[in-house]
Amino acid sequence: MPVINLSRELLMGEEIYSLRGILNGTCNFILHRMKEEGLSFDFALREAQELGYAETDPTYDIDGVDSACKLAILANAIFDRDVTYADVIRTGIRGINEEAIALAGEQKKVIRLIGEVSKDKLEVSPRLVPAGHPLSIGGTLNIAQLLTDLAGDVTVVGRGAGRMETASALLSDLLAILKDEEARREAKCRSMP
Repeated sequence: MPVINLSRELLMGEEIYSLRGILNGTCNFILHRMKEEGLSFDFALREAQELGYAETDPTYDIDGVDSACKLAILANAIFDRDVTYADVIRTGIRGINEEAIALAGEQKKVIRLIGEVSKDKLEVSPRLVPAGHPLSIGGTLNIAQLLTDLAGDVTVVGRGAGRMETASALLSDLLAILKDEEARREAKCRSMP
């Protein structure tokens, strides 16, 4: 999802108060399958691996490491913070079981792994989300909600797990880096006598 470009280019006149969202499609897939099909965590994880959404060693996904790394990048890029992965308070989904999913459902809620960043918060953790709320999306989707001063909530949704999705994100990042480098070179050339 082009969250950094969105914040830097299209929302450059806005003050962004916070960002929260689902930053890992693998975890979202597992939690969604547990809710929709009543699957155990282990069965849903194996299904994600068979479909190519989860790695053979899914530790980075299910323990929230991937989400925490992405959140640190977003905190630095959007909120001008100087943080690393180690600064993120992190809880993964490994301990979520069928009973927790069922209990959430009785309350008309779902469990999702949510990352949240603001000027004073930096956390990834499983949270109860009301059914029908934008953060209750399923499948391998990712979502980011930016709370701004003028536009209110601005939401971006996109696929978050799979080979093509990863390739798309990498290509976008590489092109953005090249564009920034080109702009720096041009500015340097203009400043030379």
